[in-house]
Amino acid sequence: MAVSAYFESARRNAGPVAEMNITPLVDVMLVLLVIFMVAAPVMSGTLDMQIPTSVPPVKQAPPPRAQLSVQADGSYLLDGQAVAKAALTDELANLAKAAPRTVLQISANADADYQGFATAVSAARQSGLKNLALE
Repeated sequence: MAVSAYFESARRNAGPVAEMNITPLVDVMLVLLVIFMVAAPVMSGTLDMQIPTSVPPVKQAPPPRAQLSVQADGSYLLDGQAVAKAALTDELANLAKAAPRTVLQISANADADYQGFATAVSAARQSGLKNLALE
């Protein structure tokens, strides 16, 4: 009987608990930690670009321009002429030898695969072209 009286008095004296429940806070923090751990490597990618200097250059003739288009089917067009994927680097290297200052404008069809665009940028870098314009 004494034991049940003890529990009865403890139940009567128990008021609202004034402690914060931190379990939801810990859950949210762990989810955010996982999201940042996954997103951090994705955000660290860089693209090497040459930013123009603030000194205006001496007036020169504008550099020649060439257009490389990636089509939806994965084929390439260099200034409107079809180029095979295997010959793309060679064609761009010939273009770089003929005019080293050539600006190569690389664009892709909206339905084109990203790998085709990445291959075009890689081929342009390997060919020695320095001035790339990405669309």
